[in-house]
Amino acid sequence: MAPLQMIPYLEQLTARLVTGMMAVDDSIRNRHAAYLLAAQCSDGGFAGREGGSDPYYTTFALRALAILGELQGETASRAGEFFKGQLTARTSVIDLLSLIYGGAILQRFAGIDPMANTVGNWREAVAAELEKFRRGDGGYAKTDEGASSSLYHSMLVVICQQLIDVPLVDSEALKRFVLSRQRDDGGFVEMAPMKRSGTNPTAAAVALLGILDADHNSTREKAAGFLNSMQTPEGGFRANSRIAVADLLSTFTGLLTLTDLGATETIDFPAARGYAESLACEGGGFHGGIWDDGNDVEYTFYGLGISAITANHPE
Repeated sequence: MAPLQMIPYLEQLTARLVTGMMAVDDSIRNRHAAYLLAAQCSDGGFAGREGGSDPYYTTFALRALAILGELQGETASRAGEFFKGQLTARTSVIDLLSLIYGGAILQRFAGIDPMANTVGNWREAVAAELEKFRRGDGGYAKTDEGASSSLYHSMLVVICQQLIDVPLVDSEALKRFVLSRQRDDGGFVEMAPMKRSGTNPTAAAVALLGILDADHNSTREKAAGFLNSMQTPEGGFRANSRIAVADLLSTFTGLLTLTDLGATETIDFPAARGYAESLACEGGGFHGGIWDDGNDVEYTFYGLGISAITANHPE
C-alpha cells in the first residue's frame, strides 16, 4: 500500500482559492455570497436546477461559501443537519465524496462535524465501499455495477481516500490506468474507447498523477500543451477540440491545472477573467456558458474559482 499526501488535494485547493478570493473586489464577493445564502433550502441543503436538496450541490455551495469566508452561523448549522440526515448507504462515488467533503468543509470552517455521532468505524466502511468500484485495469467505475473504469470517478475515489485518511490499495496499477488514457495530442480521455482528449479528463489525470506522486514530466508537459490549445478567443476554455465555445467548468479546470503544472506563460489571464465576469448574473451566481440561460451553485463555485485563480494575474 502507498501513503497519501499529508495534506489532501481538495484541502490544498480550498486554501489556494481562499487566498485568491482575498484579492477579489468586495462588491463581487458580497453579490455572490448573497446569492448563495439565499439559495439554501428549508432543510439546510442546496438544490440543483431540478429542485430538491442534494449532497452534490450542497457541497458545491459550501465550498463557494467557504472561499468567500461566509460559511458560518445558522447557514453552516442547517447544512450540518442536512448532511446528518443523508448518512445512509450510497450507490455512487459522487454521493460519497459529497458527504465526506461537505462534512470536512463544515468541520474546518465552522467547527461542525456531521459524522460526530456515527456508530462504528465509518472510515473503514467507506473504504470498503469504495473498493467495490475497483476494476481490473486499476481504475474505478462510476458505480459498483459499472463495467468500465472512469478517469473522473477514479480521481473522486482517491480524493475520498485522502479525506478519510486511508491508504491506496494499488497505486502502481492506478498510475498505469491513468497513463493508458493519454492520447497523442497530450490530453486524456474519460473512457478507454474515446479518441478525442478533453479538458476535464486531462485535469483529472494531472491531479491524480500529482496525488500519486508520479514522476512523469514528459506526460505533464504534453498535457500542458494540450490544455493551452483549449483557450478560445472569448477567453474561456472549451471541453474538447470539437466544441467551438468555452464553458465555465472547463475554464476553471483548465486554468487550475495549467497553474499546477507551472505552464502559465501562454494563458491569457485577463481574457479568462473577463470571460467569467461575462457569465456573472446581476443578482449573483453564474451561467455555465453563453448558451446557458440559468444559474446554479455549482457554476457559481467555478466562476468564483476562476476569479480567485486569475486575481493574482491582473495583466
